[in-house]
Amino acid sequence: SLVFLASPIYLLFSHSPLDSPLLVRMAAAQGERPLYKDASAPVEARVRDLLGRMTLREKAAQMAQIERTVVSPRALAELAAGSVLNAGGSAPRDRASPADWARMVDDMQRLALSSRLAVPILYGTDAVHGHNNVFGATVFPHNVGLGASRDAELVRKIGEATALEVRATGIHWAFAPCVAVCRDPRWGRCYESYSEDPEIVRSLTMIVTGLQGQPPADHPHGYPFLASVRDNVLACAKHFVGDGGTYKGINEGNAICSPDDLERIHTKPYPDCIAQGVATVMASYSQWNGEPLHASRHLLTDVLKGKLGFEGFVVSDWEGIDRLCEPRGSDYRYCVAQSVNAGMDMIMIPHRFEKFLEDLVFLVETGEISMSRIDDAVERILRVKFISGVFEHPFSDPSLLDVVGCKV
Repeated sequence: SLVFLASPIYLLFSHSPLDSPLLVRMAAAQGERPLYKDASAPVEARVRDLLGRMTLREKAAQMAQIERTVVSPRALAELAAGSVLNAGGSAPRDRASPADWARMVDDMQRLALSSRLAVPILYGTDAVHGHNNVFGATVFPHNVGLGASRDAELVRKIGEATALEVRATGIHWAFAPCVAVCRDPRWGRCYESYSEDPEIVRSLTMIVTGLQGQPPADHPHGYPFLASVRDNVLACAKHFVGDGGTYKGINEGNAICSPDDLERIHTKPYPDCIAQGVATVMASYSQWNGEPLHASRHLLTDVLKGKLGFEGFVVSDWEGIDRLCEPRGSDYRYCVAQSVNAGMDMIMIPHRFEKFLEDLVFLVETGEISMSRIDDAVERILRVKFISGVFEHPFSDPSLLDVVGCKV
């Protein structure tokens, strides 16, 4: 089971003979099945085995998330992009059915599995108040309404229901929850916040458990978790950090506050999400005291990955790195360098895929981004892919299709 896959035994990689590089090479020479394809092997051993087989370009491609309209045999089968998403309103067709969505994702997965190393994609979507991009899906109140309920158990059940409907369409990853602490009602996205009170927001992070399932009591702190490939999806705590605290409530603006206030108010819900094994965290478009979050090594690496112990991966927001220069995206190579060096692991590009690959490879080859930073990013992405079960269960489950929009 996936609970077992994510259990502590899979972290005891330093003592396993399977981790010996010599044994891995010997097995490959004898034509044995690669270790990373062995579902019984420790997750960390599988991660390192697969990472060791990748070229720089293949590693860079794993760090790329592209929009569904960019998908092609070249993008997935030849270049092996790591992830796909759909923008709001971007669908297989008008009023696409759950079966249409599942068929689309499965077709993309077949392309990914035909790549050299057959690494499956993770498909993500903004299922932020139910599976809200799918016609006929169950739609729940926005976070501001759920916050008014003060009912953590209700929110957890909404997470469970959303996860089932997302799974039914073949999708593995929901870009939820938003755990912003809105401190100014002039912010145009305040409806995405549960409350101005960080303690209320903290209590409603139980939606992570609803989406991903309940981790066991001995689950390692900060390690990503998924209980079931049938019933659960990967969650994404967002937007790290301070998106609800910008000056005058200006959207994507500047949160001007002390480190103590940032931690006491805006960072407060994230340890709760991390304790529940949240698999991914999305960076905020906003700034903290003038520094863009998408380029903040202190917050993404030192605080989130270091102090808070987050071991999943950090994903950018839509064209988030493009905003690191003016005009937006005009010096794309600079944007890539700033964000990746800050600790960004996956880039929601979403359109300039080949430009991203070219620039990232160039930056590593010229020493502007270290190979160790690339390896850290790809290790985190592969870790989430392995715990998600997508290597063993890459395709949708047709038996779930009837749950979308059901009233039971």
